[in-house]
Amino acid sequence: MARSRFVGDAGLTARMTTVMFLLGGLFVVLVVGLSLLVGMRAPGLGVLIGLGGIGVAVYQWANSDKVAMRAMRAREVTPEEAPELHGVIDRLCALADMPKPRVGIADTDVPNAFATGRSPDRAVVCVTTGILGMLTAEEMEGVLAHELSHVAHRDVLVMTVASSAGIAAGMLGQGARFGAFGFFGGRGRGNVGGMPVWLFVLLFSLAVYAVSFVLLRLLSRYRELAADRAGAYLTMRPDALASALTKITGGINQIPQRDLRQVSAASALCIVPAIGGISLKTLTATHPTLEQRLDQLAKIQAELSRPSS
Repeated sequence: MARSRFVGDAGLTARMTTVMFLLGGLFVVLVVGLSLLVGMRAPGLGVLIGLGGIGVAVYQWANSDKVAMRAMRAREVTPEEAPELHGVIDRLCALADMPKPRVGIADTDVPNAFATGRSPDRAVVCVTTGILGMLTAEEMEGVLAHELSHVAHRDVLVMTVASSAGIAAGMLGQGARFGAFGFFGGRGRGNVGGMPVWLFVLLFSLAVYAVSFVLLRLLSRYRELAADRAGAYLTMRPDALASALTKITGGINQIPQRDLRQVSAASALCIVPAIGGISLKTLTATHPTLEQRLDQLAKIQAELSRPSS
């Protein structure tokens, strides 16, 4: 976890370490296992698949900020272009004693904010045009403190790297499904324990994807609660963040599904998921429910309001 004045979170650190270890092991098993399997019939291709798997992880790590910004149709802005936004981030970074990230604005009516980047030096904190006219100064400060805590905690990097196993598994599963591995397992040529190789690859890839899917969502929910806590304690205004979350959620529910789909690729990174009109109390939810978040912030507010002895 980066050193800053954001409150530490041992639970978040433990979860990030566990997820990275488990998904890293899954990724290695997936790439090495497939490389050996393919290598039995085409040794050169087995090596290429291994290198390709490493390439997916490296690309995810190196370009996470660009991918997220592109998905949200965002652009970096200078202090001259967005003086008020930069001013709030300057104050919060000074308060948190952390380096200032780049600042971006996404041109969309969907009210939201997100942080991305492989390191504090490469980090970007971005807000949408839809949120700029919706929140008060105190509410915006709470949202930006939440996003800056993601940078300080480095959980954005963990989410980006950890997702590589699921992405690679999904790609391999699609390849097996549409016969990309037919040359070594199709038409009955080659079996693993009596199972056609292409079917074995498909089932194994689906299992890896399912495990990574569940682990990433468990981490994602906890990291949002951790960011809410850290941001609330930094600004000492949990009520402002609670108000902002309520407004953003209500605003998203008013956005047409067509517009929400345009930014859905980066929904997991946003302070509120870009999903409207459905319940998020499911296994597939990337965020805790609004009720859980408001309950936590209310407890922090009560704690901060108690007179010190």
